[in-house]
Amino acid sequence: MSQTTGVQSIVVSLKEEKGTITFDPRLTEPEQLRAAIEEMGFDASLEESAKSHEKSRPVTSVRSDLQSPDKLGVSNGTGSPPASGNEIKVQKCFICVVGMTCASCVANIERNLLKHKGIITVLVSLMAGKAEVKYDSDLINAAAVAQLIEDLGFGAKLIEDNAVTHGKLDLTITGMTCASCVHNIESKLTTTKGILGASVALATKKAQVQFDPEVIGARDIIKIIESLGFEASLVKAGFKNNLDHTEEIQQQVSGFKSSSSWKNSFLLSLVFGLPVMGLMIYMMVMDSQHQDHGGSMPEEQNLLPGLSLLNLAFFLLCTPVQIFGGRYFYIQAYRSLKHRTANMDVLIVLATSIAYIYSCVVLVVAMAERASQSPITFFDTPPMLFVFIALGRWLEHVAKSKTSEALAKLMSLQATDATVVTLGPDHSIISEEQVVVELVQRGDIVKVIPGGKFPVDGKVIEGSSMADESLITGEPMPVSKKVGSLVIAGSINAHGALLVEATHVGADTTLSQIVKLVEEAQTSKAPIQQFADRLSGYFVPFIVIVSVLTLVAWLAIGFVNFDIVKDNFPGYNQNISNAEVIVRFAFQASITVLSIACPCSLGLATPTAVMVGTGVGAQNGILIKGGEPLEMAHKIRVVMFDKTGTITNGVPRVTRVLVLWEMARMPLRKILAVVGTAEANSEHPLGMAVAKHCKEELGSAILGYCQDFQAVPGCGISCRVSNVEHLLEQQSEERFLLPGATTDESSLLSSGDASSADEPLSYSVLIGNREWMRRNGHHIEADVDAAMSSHETKGQTAILVAIDGMLCAMLAIADTVKAESALAVHTLNSRGVEVVMITGDNRRTAKAIAAQVGIRKVFAEVLPSHKVAKVQELQEKGLRVAMVGDGVNDSPALARADVGIAIGTGTDVAIEAADIVLIRNDLLDVVASIELSQKTVRRIRINFVFALIYNLLGIPIAAGVFMPAGLVLQPWMGSAAMAASSVSVVLSSLLLRMFKKTSMELHEARAQGQMRSVRSSQISTHLGLDAQRRSPALSVRAREQLSQSVAVPPPLSSQGPSINSVQEKQDRCSLLDYQTAGDLNV
Repeated sequence: MSQTTGVQSIVVSLKEEKGTITFDPRLTEPEQLRAAIEEMGFDASLEESAKSHEKSRPVTSVRSDLQSPDKLGVSNGTGSPPASGNEIKVQKCFICVVGMTCASCVANIERNLLKHKGIITVLVSLMAGKAEVKYDSDLINAAAVAQLIEDLGFGAKLIEDNAVTHGKLDLTITGMTCASCVHNIESKLTTTKGILGASVALATKKAQVQFDPEVIGARDIIKIIESLGFEASLVKAGFKNNLDHTEEIQQQVSGFKSSSSWKNSFLLSLVFGLPVMGLMIYMMVMDSQHQDHGGSMPEEQNLLPGLSLLNLAFFLLCTPVQIFGGRYFYIQAYRSLKHRTANMDVLIVLATSIAYIYSCVVLVVAMAERASQSPITFFDTPPMLFVFIALGRWLEHVAKSKTSEALAKLMSLQATDATVVTLGPDHSIISEEQVVVELVQRGDIVKVIPGGKFPVDGKVIEGSSMADESLITGEPMPVSKKVGSLVIAGSINAHGALLVEATHVGADTTLSQIVKLVEEAQTSKAPIQQFADRLSGYFVPFIVIVSVLTLVAWLAIGFVNFDIVKDNFPGYNQNISNAEVIVRFAFQASITVLSIACPCSLGLATPTAVMVGTGVGAQNGILIKGGEPLEMAHKIRVVMFDKTGTITNGVPRVTRVLVLWEMARMPLRKILAVVGTAEANSEHPLGMAVAKHCKEELGSAILGYCQDFQAVPGCGISCRVSNVEHLLEQQSEERFLLPGATTDESSLLSSGDASSADEPLSYSVLIGNREWMRRNGHHIEADVDAAMSSHETKGQTAILVAIDGMLCAMLAIADTVKAESALAVHTLNSRGVEVVMITGDNRRTAKAIAAQVGIRKVFAEVLPSHKVAKVQELQEKGLRVAMVGDGVNDSPALARADVGIAIGTGTDVAIEAADIVLIRNDLLDVVASIELSQKTVRRIRINFVFALIYNLLGIPIAAGVFMPAGLVLQPWMGSAAMAASSVSVVLSSLLLRMFKKTSMELHEARAQGQMRSVRSSQISTHLGLDAQRRSPALSVRAREQLSQSVAVPPPLSSQGPSINSVQEKQDRCSLLDYQTAGDLNV
């Protein structure tokens, strides 16, 4: 019963002789379920409550809450109908579709699937051989969708990455013999912590388990089942494993007729085609030597009256090709016409069938009339057509297989197994176990030997090495890995052995996500391709009409004015009647039109370029989510950059500690201990930066005790700190002069006692901005205020520290600019792209950062909604806008922009909202993505020029329009040209594989001598949605300080190693002045 359509679960009580069935009332009815039980040999009847419930429920009603569906045998005492609202459960599946030949096949599948109830959207990719279908899972399932595609005449196979996805596990269980086995397994699983539900089917020997991956994993569940005496294994969904897509790639690229199949088809056609070609050459030689021969056989060469030796040979060579070589085309054409559509196969079948049937008819008529001469036939046409069509399809499939090499290369990076180890208390390895990569769980410790691939994303807990991440991130140099470093699945461990704690497994790994994005991108359609698909949908009917008109036109012209045909038809001779000459020429022109027309070249123009472009982008660290952003990127005229984490590194750090000894009799170590303890409780990014700095300076991860903690947004914090004495016992003051942060004891400092005689056990602490100090009664001296202003002018944040009622220190915190930011801004400007910075930070900080990188227009103190409004404002002016960001607050603007570009180290929300993801966190990749877009769109246009010119010129030539100029085509010439057009388009797209993004050194060389510093007065600033505000005039001292801070940096290659782009999530925050945002990240 559990396998019956609509049944969700069934519980049977032997003692009570009752059963309770949970079912979907839209898919089945109580009476049907009762009848199903009786068919099994049992007597069954509905309880009165179930009957009343069934009667009270309207036939048209639809349940909205399937978590509490109708139940048989359980009386609820109400008999009320289900809720009237319907909540659609939308799911998405990918189906490998084989047998598509042109864009009309795509239109056929999309149109027919959308007619079925429950299917919401359909997106079919001709090149990828894949369909993306969104459907209502309550009305139809993925397998049924695949069956619908098969019913249309195409091969269809459901693509499922693996049974383990997001807490859902499908298992095959062997060893079950009866219902008690099922009960034992289900009861054991459902009582295990972390397992949310389990359903086991005895008939199919399958189990489906829902679980919390944070608590338990697939390997644990399998061990539980095996501990009960059964054997369990993962259900493989069609392919060898979740990222071993070799077979899938081959199927997608090759389709129903693989490259080898088309090769065999070509060779078969060639075996019969070569003799036909020899006979054609013989006839042409005879025509040239005997003007009165004309292709007709004199009576003495006829085997029978009306049947010549040549025509018999042509018939014998043509018939096997027509039957066996054309079988595939006839099947596909029939299936297409059955659903009232027409594709390329229809044209091929029409051309060959007309030629073959016409030849047979005229030959039979000649034999019946016992004609003295055998007629001229078209038996030579089908073999020659099939030779060139099969050759073209073979070469096309070989070329198309090259377009997906980038994706196949990414997929091949995944390791197939992993070594999971168990560690002792001292990190010694107690045991090792070799498992398939699908069974690695979050939190497992994995051993990776030198030369091995990292099977999962994780964090190094022991060992040091170098990792080759070039094929994933595009970074050519090996990346250092040590304790605490993050590793990426699919990268290669170069030297030492490492122990890695798995953080992301299965479909959650970076490599899996990249593959998924690239696959979806190659399935999506660019707007220009959608136009081509619509055009291809009308192409075949149009060509059939043109072919018929060509036939009718030449018949009419020939019978009205025979001299036109006689003067221009190379096959004319005086031994055959004028009517036969006219009919032969009319049919030849009509068949040639069918042979030469090619919608495939139009259908392949865009998807081949998009597939190659997205694959090349992925190899260069640029993930483009589909054809639309790839087509749109080159039109961008304005690029809006977020500041924190995009232009800057997004990691605030303490750059200066200014100790005010005149007001505080307290040593530096104690200040750091107290401040670090206080800020350790703060969630503000500046507070976390201060706490991190203090811990590093003190050499201790454990600080004192904090109580009465209070954070005041826009101001600062207050608390009491105690138990810091253990931090004050050992090291000297010199310990604190570390690189990156200075301790200033100059003009504001004076000698004084290091500490007071009586040390308090606890300290009252205030940390915050000027306003926070003033609220608590602290006066800020002019020199202190000037020191703070000096740092704020440079874009840094200055905060004050008061301990036990005395101001004792000032801390400066800064977020440093990325090494390549200025170069990226200059390069975009040089390409005619306006660059704007938009940030939630205060105006002063935003201007200072903008000056450093050369941006002249700044929107500061902007809320997320304001960012969206700014994007819309620019779009309303007719500008194409790109938004570059990395945070949650950027995601609305990323989604609203024409092209949203997310930094790869940003938040998941930003990456989800973006159209392009930069894996390497390198702003020069923004330039590279625009360059790739330009080259791809240029290649698409070239492909369309090839396809359109070919069809616009080829069809009139085939129809005989240019016959007076001596241009007359035979049908086999048309098929050769048709094959050449498709192959040329694919080969043209393959030229995109030569794309190489411009190196940093070349960008630097081009920018040499052109980059100029930007003065603060040249920057126009806007606050929120307010009007423009020009910078106020600066003092001479401020100008000197600013000019020092905005000096143009030296070439990037001379700056040493860049900062590691992989940062901890808690450090990727907006750097905000306490005065602006307090303890909140806006």
